[in-house]
Amino acid sequence: MELNIVLAEPQIPQNTGNIARTCAVTGARLHIIRPMGFSVTDKQLKRAGLDYWHYLDITYYDGFGDFFAKTSGSYFYFTTKAKNRYTDVSYPDKCFMVFGREDAGLPEELLFANKEACVRIPMMPTLRSLNLSNSVAIAAYEALRQWDFPELQNSGELTRFDWSQAD
Repeated sequence: MELNIVLAEPQIPQNTGNIARTCAVTGARLHIIRPMGFSVTDKQLKRAGLDYWHYLDITYYDGFGDFFAKTSGSYFYFTTKAKNRYTDVSYPDKCFMVFGREDAGLPEELLFANKEACVRIPMMPTLRSLNLSNSVAIAAYEALRQWDFPELQNSGELTRFDWSQAD
């Protein structure tokens, strides 16, 4: 199974670093649509992603036109403006979960043209939005849950004790 996380014009390096780490630990591919509000060599970006950068499958695009020209599949647009909840859709293999800028979200023209593919994470009505990296993690793990967490380690071991001796 392949999961694709798409960041459209990310502005905050710490968010992108955290998202990169989420992509690395889940095996998701990361797609970044330029322009970005920072450089890829930004110290804060590297610090947030820690030592996971070499585990990433990352692709950069020069705008939405370039992205759509080079990709195909099922796209899901995460936005506070959607009518559908992110848990109400089935995410197919090779889907793209698209997230907008931290300060502006995705272009409304894109959302309006893809009404049924727009999904939201429920939250309190008086607050603006969740942090971008938290939203990506919530969305990624919903798709992975639906797929029964393929290729991910589903159990852990203690360092000083043996779980089998706990019963």
